[in-house]
Amino acid sequence: MSAHCHHDHHAAIPPVHDMARYRRVLWAALLVNAAMFLVEIGAGLASGSLSLLADAIDFAGDALNYGVSLAVLAAALAWRARAAALKAACMIGFGVYLLGHALWSLWRGGVPDAPLMGGVALLALAANLAVAWMLYAFREGDANMRSVWLCSRNDAIGNLAVLAAALGVFGTGSAWPDLAVAAIMAGLALQGGWLVLRQARREMQAPAPSGAAH
Repeated sequence: MSAHCHHDHHAAIPPVHDMARYRRVLWAALLVNAAMFLVEIGAGLASGSLSLLADAIDFAGDALNYGVSLAVLAAALAWRARAAALKAACMIGFGVYLLGHALWSLWRGGVPDAPLMGGVALLALAANLAVAWMLYAFREGDANMRSVWLCSRNDAIGNLAVLAAALGVFGTGSAWPDLAVAAIMAGLALQGGWLVLRQARREMQAPAPSGAAH
């Protein structure tokens, strides 16, 4: 993930100009991610690929994130920031889990099924690019909206990495490319979670407008 993806929001947070459209986009993103979780968890178990299993868990986490975002969409900024902080903690926890699982897999051995990895990675990439395209117009806003955009963008990057891992496994006959990609995905989750957490903390500390709900 590029360091230039982060922008500090010291100015007023822009409102959502088309809330109905944003709600529809979140519902579509939730359904796509839930469906891809089922596809990838099955393919990951069948292929023995840690990167596919990691991507499946990421899809499940994103589906939950979109559900949380829908639940707090009309809430006060402080509550949206708290929801973003919770999602950031989940992203960080996911990254730590992936790093630990990758280290454990070094001792397990075995080579994943590269063709199955590649085919599912292409399907997942198409799904995530569609979600990222729908969310692009809402990429700037409060920490909760920012976390949704970061998740969709990171997923597309992760799918490209899984595809590269499949090619690496196919070319080398080794599990190392799969494990390396799992470690990269862990790094993306850790950095993205930290960026969202920093903004959420600033928004929770900001004084509420007069008459706003806490």
